[in-house]
Amino acid sequence: MAAGFPGREPGQVLRDTVEAIAVAEEVGFDDAWIAEHHFMSYGVCPSAATLAGVALGRTTRIRIGTAVSVLSTRHPVDLAEQAAILDQTSGGRFTLGVGRGGPWVDLEVFGTGLDRFERGFRESLDLLCDALAREEVCADGEFFSFRKVPMVPAVRLRPVVACTSPETVAIAAERGLPMLLGMHVGDAEKAAVLRDYAALAGDPPSPAGHVAAAVGHVADTTEQAVRELRQAMPRWLEPGLAGYVPVDGRARPPRDIPGYVDFLCETHPVGSPERCVRKILRTAEATGLRHLILMVEGAGDHARTLANIRRLGAEVLPRVRG
Repeated sequence: MAAGFPGREPGQVLRDTVEAIAVAEEVGFDDAWIAEHHFMSYGVCPSAATLAGVALGRTTRIRIGTAVSVLSTRHPVDLAEQAAILDQTSGGRFTLGVGRGGPWVDLEVFGTGLDRFERGFRESLDLLCDALAREEVCADGEFFSFRKVPMVPAVRLRPVVACTSPETVAIAAERGLPMLLGMHVGDAEKAAVLRDYAALAGDPPSPAGHVAAAVGHVADTTEQAVRELRQAMPRWLEPGLAGYVPVDGRARPPRDIPGYVDFLCETHPVGSPERCVRKILRTAEATGLRHLILMVEGAGDHARTLANIRRLGAEVLPRVRG
């Protein structure tokens, strides 16, 4: 995720993130995902695709995904070109995850504007999908209009779409694109979203085709794991979430940070190895999901993050794989 915990220099966080991905490959994980954030400490990677390229160059087997590249602040063809480079140079190990983003100051800085966020996601996503599937692309819409141009290099990729609202679920379902579900909802909510998607999609992929995010943190005991996250995560979340500055001055709802951390610890694989295994298997049973991505940086310390990855790989992953 490249989370900006207090006291950690952003450049070092980025270097540590690449090292963490290399360790994840070492211990047997299938993929690693990089988040994108702008102008804040919550996440200090402003270009998930760029950091994915660095990580792909440091690894040989593991897939790298973006969770997510923010489509509302990017030109879809430019993003497709970057994805094509990563796909071609990595031997097909890159997954492009995209999201609508939010009504944040990013829209002002990059000049795309609030309209692109509020009304333009469908058009942006369709253009992106065209650019990822065709040898030539053109546009004649509200937000994009240009003559036919060749896609060089041409690729065949399908993006994963972050879905946090019924509208975005419908957009993904109409196009048969897999969803990325956030760690802010539990199993019951995930299962409900999957049912809504299946009802809207004409020929839906199985739930196994979707991706869900969760916190993953293992320790000798569940009490120790929960204590570590309760101590560290509020120090990151309080200033980090405050970095989401609305572009239009709209009010933001207050957040109960300690309550949110407790929710994450209770809902996700946080605890002893045995509890982590049980939580993952329960999520799979309750939702049908088979692809879980774990936020492993919750302790806010790089050495502890690497130890967490190694323990998850040795003591949890073999017991839940397949």
